Amino acid sequence: MSAINNIQVSENSDRLDRYLSQELSDLSRSRIQQLIEQGHVQINDKICTSKKINLKTGDRITLEIPTIQPLEVIAEDILLDILYEDDEIIILNKPAGLVVHPAPGHPDGTLVNAILAHCPNLPGIGGVQRPGIVHRLDKDTTGAIAIAKTDLAYQHLQAQLQAKTARREYLGLIYGVPKTETGIIDLPIGRNPQDRKKMAIVSIEDGGRNAITHWRIKERFGNYTLIHFQLETGRTHQIRVHSAKMGHPIVGDPIYSSGHSLGVNLPGQALHAWKLQLQHPISGDLVAVTAPLPRSLTTLLEVLRRRSGLY
Repeated sequence: MSAINNIQVSENSDRLDRYLSQELSDLSRSRIQQLIEQGHVQINDKICTSKKINLKTGDRITLEIPTIQPLEVIAEDILLDILYEDDEIIILNKPAGLVVHPAPGHPDGTLVNAILAHCPNLPGIGGVQRPGIVHRLDKDTTGAIAIAKTDLAYQHLQAQLQAKTARREYLGLIYGVPKTETGIIDLPIGRNPQDRKKMAIVSIEDGGRNAITHWRIKERFGNYTLIHFQLETGRTHQIRVHSAKMGHPIVGDPIYSSGHSLGVNLPGQALHAWKLQLQHPISGDLVAVTAPLPRSLTTLLEVLRRRSGLY
């Protein structure tokens, strides 16, 4: 059962996480930040996912601390599509349907279970339940994902993501055709106030976090368009939420493109982490990989090309 803390703010504070860490000495600052990001904090009955939000005297904070269900992460022999590997990092081409790390409802059969079988010395790097995981892909998003095999690599890759020096490029098939060839979507994203399992465009004042997506048209197929996306930030469901807000949701997205049908079976949304470029944590050399598109997506693109008379 979750524990609920109700706090009346007694003095102004420039940061929510700092104030809560002072009020709740039994929780670490990092744990408080995690709870904020996961949507477990409300200010004046509104979900807040920004740790830097200013507090005013009299604000009401409600903090829900869910009971942690410890998971025993067991190594499982699951086939991995390895794009690059050395002693420090491994980059994989994740298939659709594979959850990245164990969580309630997905205790096993995850990418982490597979990685532990491949790299037995991984436990403890970056957390017990998410060893080596520095960024993630949604369950049904395919493509390149980097895993750290040492503490040094973990810290180095995290720093690159935070500094926006790691380059992440995606290919996504959307409904409709944008009016321009290129564009930038700069809209903050946060937990959907009506459904915490979903993300939505949420103002910074209401707890949203900056989210910037660059896009350009790669190929047209009648009323469908293949888009090249480049992330400047890495928020949960960022491309999916931004595409839907633009009026062109990702094809096959079960959450943000309801009501649309293509007539072709897909294992998930038509979104693929196509290219990943980062600096090697030891040598400093550039590591750049391209993840081949999954068969389902290449088949879909061929069908659309035929329908559009492109060949």
